[in-house]
Amino acid sequence: MFSAEKCRQCMACAGSCPNSVHIQKLGEHVLDDKNCDACGKCVTQCVYGALKLSGEEMDVDTVLKEVCADKSYYDNSGGGVTISGGEPMLQFSFLQTLLGEAKKQGLHTCLETGGFAQKEEFESIRKDVDLFLFDIKHTDDAAHKKYTGVSNQRILANLDDLYRKGAKLRLRCPLIPGINDTDEHIAGIAALTRKYPELCGVEILPYHDMGKGKWNQIGREYELRDLKSTDQEQKAVLHRRFLEAGCEVMMS
Repeated sequence: MFSAEKCRQCMACAGSCPNSVHIQKLGEHVLDDKNCDACGKCVTQCVYGALKLSGEEMDVDTVLKEVCADKSYYDNSGGGVTISGGEPMLQFSFLQTLLGEAKKQGLHTCLETGGFAQKEEFESIRKDVDLFLFDIKHTDDAAHKKYTGVSNQRILANLDDLYRKGAKLRLRCPLIPGINDTDEHIAGIAALTRKYPELCGVEILPYHDMGKGKWNQIGREYELRDLKSTDQEQKAVLHRRFLEAGCEVMMS
């Protein structure tokens, strides 16, 4: 990740990069990041903190060692480990092993997922997950395809299967103005709560733009740059709309 405002164009990074990713062009530091292999050599040379690696590869034992360092705190507070992403189900073999080992350590496990995976995969980890945080991005199939590129039918089928097999589930629903803050979608979420009355709540995630800077740092244009974060007054209106639809929710 590159923070242009911190760069002093010393170009020490260019001298250390084996792939010529860092270029000075028309007085600006430009990244040809298609050749970047995330070796991290440039990061070690940047004394101004303009460059950093986002994420690191870890094996299951390393993750557990870090998590279990705070196990006494989890035991006293009722906490545990939450596995999120991205989409954890895309690294299924690692996830399956991590969950199994976490349960051997007596850890409470929570998995945040968009639900788009094979039913058999969810079934194989179901008993090792104490709580699923299950994202519902859009209840209308056509709109879901438009904005995510896939149908929501597999997602809803997985939700149904997990619920009927006794999994603990909490719905998490991002609300983006002009995309899925419609009365129809709100009614769809309310319908799910009636269909699955033993859900562990519904959490609404109003839109915010706190990730804008990170998009810039990875060289991507933020497509919702003109959309402002949901303010407290707007959150109150959203909460009321859910109540009117017959759905009690938690607002993040």
